[in-house]
Amino acid sequence: MKLPKSFPHLPPDGYSYVVEKFDAKHLRIGLHHHRTYDYNNGQQVYTVWGFYNPKTDNYHSPVNAKKVGKVVDISSTRNYTAMPIKKTPLECAFND
Repeated sequence: MKLPKSFPHLPPDGYSYVVEKFDAKHLRIGLHHHRTYDYNNGQQVYTVWGFYNPKTDNYHSPVNAKKVGKVVDISSTRNYTAMPIKKTPLECAFND
């Protein structure tokens, strides 16, 4: 499957995106790292970027690999994940 046309990110160097059907409503967007690691006997490392609902054109953050989270604003996501950054009030004061 292909990435949605509204998906704004390019994969980071050494990574690629993969899209697969997750359930009746959602597609799961995964991020594959093409480097090999000893801890997993050279298997490819995979993480869930997030989920996409084609009917509503909404992106969702992942709770985990098997659970769809809340709707996110695509402009606030990063190329590594759709999970929102949680900042303390102090961090907000210095980063904004």
